[in-house]
Amino acid sequence: MKTFARSSLTRGLAVTLLAAMPALPVAAQELKIGYVNSERVLRESSPAQAAQKKLDAEFGKRQRELVEAEQRLKSAADKLEKDAPTLAAADRTRRERELVEQDRDLQRKRREFQEDVNQRRNEELTSLVERANRVIKSIQESEKYDLILTEGVFFYSARVDITEKVIRVLNAPAPAAPAAAPR
Repeated sequence: MKTFARSSLTRGLAVTLLAAMPALPVAAQELKIGYVNSERVLRESSPAQAAQKKLDAEFGKRQRELVEAEQRLKSAADKLEKDAPTLAAADRTRRERELVEQDRDLQRKRREFQEDVNQRRNEELTSLVERANRVIKSIQESEKYDLILTEGVFFYSARVDITEKVIRVLNAPAPAAPAAAPR
């Protein structure tokens, strides 16, 4: 509800500002405004792609193991279904119980896997967003932008879109850290 109210307030303020712009004095209209498509930055920048590859490498093996376990469980369930008419009631009940237990274990492993992936993705995303914010701030300072918008923008022209600049700076090799001063 707060997000809706805040976005409605932002929309109303933006519409009011845009409507009032023609009435502003000429000097006030010389605002330098930029827009950054943060979704695109998080999708197309080299650091974002490297983070995704890192996550894929880190969790790929566990994901393959889960898929294999699902296939084994499905095969066992199919075999039980096929063999059920010829099995003794006690054997059928025992195998059904084993399948339920295996399924429960698999579901637990899936949840743990998803929690681990989400936690690592959030860590990588936080790091990337912090770096992108530093880049945006440095562009804002060096190019004297009065306002840079990211989210909640309904329309923007290519003239104010600085997303490509942000991606280029993020893609550039990081400057070497200064050497520690001798003690």
